[in-house]
Amino acid sequence: MRHRTASTAGWLAAAAIALAGSPAGQVTLSGQRGAGTSSVPRTPWGQPDLQGVWTNSTTTPLERPADLADKAVLTEEERRVRDADVAARSSFDRAGTLPGVGAYNEFWMERGALNHRTSLVIDPPDGKIPAMTAAGQARASALAADRKAHRDESFETLTAYDRCISRSLPGAMLPGFYNHNYQIVQTRDYVVILVEMIHDARIVPLDGRPHVSGAIRSWLGDSRGRWEGDTLVVNVTGHNDRTWFDMAGNFHSDAMRLVERYTMLDPDTIQYDVTIEDPKVFTRPWKISMPLYRHKNMDRILEYQCQAEAEEANGLFERDPRLWYPEPGKPAVPGGENR
Repeated sequence: MRHRTASTAGWLAAAAIALAGSPAGQVTLSGQRGAGTSSVPRTPWGQPDLQGVWTNSTTTPLERPADLADKAVLTEEERRVRDADVAARSSFDRAGTLPGVGAYNEFWMERGALNHRTSLVIDPPDGKIPAMTAAGQARASALAADRKAHRDESFETLTAYDRCISRSLPGAMLPGFYNHNYQIVQTRDYVVILVEMIHDARIVPLDGRPHVSGAIRSWLGDSRGRWEGDTLVVNVTGHNDRTWFDMAGNFHSDAMRLVERYTMLDPDTIQYDVTIEDPKVFTRPWKISMPLYRHKNMDRILEYQCQAEAEEANGLFERDPRLWYPEPGKPAVPGGENR
């Protein structure tokens, strides 16, 4: 699932032409400012220069753990001790001692470390996703029943994430276990955010144009950006309701609206905040906050080709007669099964 090719270089070149000439132990708390906006790099036209490759990898959970119910921020000593414990408990290097088939080591993982915050959710103050509306609860029950009854019928009953279609939003901007990297290309009139995981590319106009018709719904919604001082604010509407926004099955409706804020704190840190409003599902708006850190050893993202699992799931994990992983000691045979 973690394949990369150099074809993204061509995509980036095309994007630059299409967008009319592109120019050349962690803690960041919402509202906190680093060295000050005077220290951040700027474009020739004066805006903070967000361009580069960034990562949000962290083991800080979306919601606050029960044992930290009354604690929003860890001390450095608390963070250090808990980080070691979380790393040990989540490590796939334990796989040899666990039953079943699964990942066998940590080599491909890019989990990051804990931040000082105890959750990515910072509002509500308890660090939890807010309660569902009656309609949201009814849909949750219906989805659970449908998954239980039909989960193994076809690849078409798998999630959009399993099928390598999209993680949608805000999921595409949330961290996980690997490949949570983002390349930003910026001009006066557009910002492009290339998401490594499942190769989504978000094109955000900055020219004041209105959103597309509400009749049009898409995997990533419709983004419109503007600058408020040195903060890039992106409003997103027009989502379909066919995706989850995390790995736990939390869902949204087609009424979801997002307001993202990208604030550069220093040359190597962007503060990312997103407020989520979905009156069909949640009883109140809620907010996620986390830092993006510059990848200093990476100048571009290569293409993430997420396709093998979708092909192999044809008939839900029946062998694909064109090619299948061989049994031990046997080579893969294109055009036929390994027998």
